[in-house]
Amino acid sequence: MSVLTKANIEGNRALSVLTRKNVVMDQKKSYFYEEREKKMSKEMLNAFAMLEEEKGIKMEIVVDAIEQAITAAYKRQYGQAQNVKVIFDEKKGNFNVYSTREVVDEVFDSRLEISLEDALELNPHYEIGDKIMFEEKPKDFARTAAGAAKQVIMQKMREEERTIIYNEYSRYKDEIIQGTVEKIDNRAVYVNLGRVDALLTKKDQIAQERYHVGDRVKVYVTDVILTPKGTRVFISRTVPNMLKRMFEKDIPEVFDGTVEIKSIARDAGDRAKVIVQSHDENVDAIGTMVGAKGARIQGIIRELAGEKMDIIEFSNDKATLIANALKPAKIEQVLITEDGASLAVVAKDQLSLAIGKRGQNVRLAAHVTNSKIDIKSAEEFNMDDYDFVTETEDDATLEDALDTKEFEGEVFESEDVVSTDNEA
Repeated sequence: MSVLTKANIEGNRALSVLTRKNVVMDQKKSYFYEEREKKMSKEMLNAFAMLEEEKGIKMEIVVDAIEQAITAAYKRQYGQAQNVKVIFDEKKGNFNVYSTREVVDEVFDSRLEISLEDALELNPHYEIGDKIMFEEKPKDFARTAAGAAKQVIMQKMREEERTIIYNEYSRYKDEIIQGTVEKIDNRAVYVNLGRVDALLTKKDQIAQERYHVGDRVKVYVTDVILTPKGTRVFISRTVPNMLKRMFEKDIPEVFDGTVEIKSIARDAGDRAKVIVQSHDENVDAIGTMVGAKGARIQGIIRELAGEKMDIIEFSNDKATLIANALKPAKIEQVLITEDGASLAVVAKDQLSLAIGKRGQNVRLAAHVTNSKIDIKSAEEFNMDDYDFVTETEDDATLEDALDTKEFEGEVFESEDVVSTDNEA
C-alpha cells in the first residue's frame, strides 16, 4: 500500500472521528440550548407571576408588550413585519414568531407569498388565496429581540405601575387621608402618603401650625393627576371642604344628610363660619353640630389648631341669614338694595364687632352667604341714600346663591346663634 493511500485512509479516519465529535458536540449544544430555553421559559413564567403578585401588573399586559417588542425588532432587522405575528405559548412559556404567506400562482415576494406548487406539497387541500402560517427562527434574531423587548417591557411596566398608583390615589380625591412629614423647607412640607409624596405648600398650611419630620398629619386631597413622571397628589389643610369632611366623619347626622352643610367659609386656623340646615323638624341643626357642652365640635377645633367655629342656621330670608352671619355683633336691621347688595345697620358700639379684626367678620359673612355686605352705624345711615327692595330674594334664588359659592376652595367663615368663641 502506498504512502499516499495510507495517508488518505488516516485522513478519512481522522475526519470521521472529527465528524462524530462534531455531531456529539452539536447534540450537546442542542441539548444545552434546549435546556436553557426550558429554564428561561420557566423563569419567564415565574417572573410574570411575581409581577402580577407584587406589582399588580397582569401577565396579559406584559405578554402584549413583549409581543409588540418582538414584532418591532423583527421589522427593524428584516425590513418588514406586516405579515408577522408573535404568539405566546402559555404552557411552555415561549414566544414564537410566525409569518403568514398567501398562496399565489406567481411569487413576487417570497416573504409574503408562496407558490401553489409549494403549498400543495405541504397540504394537497391548499388553494389560491389561502393563508399559511410558518414558524420563523431567523438567525441571530433572538438577541436582538430580547434587547428590544427588555426596553419595551420596562417602559410598559413603568407605565402600568404609574397607572396603578394613579388609580389607587384618585379614589382619595375630595377626601381626607393621613400622611407622614418627611422633609420641610422654606417652600413646602413634604408629606409621604405611602407610595407617593405630596407637597403641602405655604398657602395650604395652617399658619399657626408647626410641622416636624415624623409627624402624622391629616390632609385633604384637592386633586390627583397622572403625569409622564408619575402620579401627583395635591393636598391642603385650609380648604373649606376639609372642614366639611371632618363634620361628616364625626357627626352622623351630617353624614346621613339629616343636617345639611349649606356653605362654609374659613380663615384656616383662626375662624370658620358654617351654615347648616336640618331636614328633620325634630333635629336641631346647631345643637347637633356643637353637641352637649361642645363635645362634638371640640375634636375638630383641636385638629385645626384651635380654629374657632361659628355655626349659623340657614334661613330662606336673606336679611335674616346675613344678620345671623354677622354675629356676635347685634344687628339692628338688614336691608337689601336693588342691585342685590346687603346693608347691615348696627349701633355705633357694635360697628367694630360687626366688621371684626382686619375686617374678618364681615368678609367671612359675605363669603359664606355669597353676598356683598356693607355695614353702617345707625348714626351714619340715611334711608334716602339707597334704593331698597321691599322683599328679599325668593327661596330658590337664595339657595342657588349659596350653592354657587359652596366649597369653592377659598378660605372663608360664618356664624349663627352659636359660636365657640365670643370674640370677633
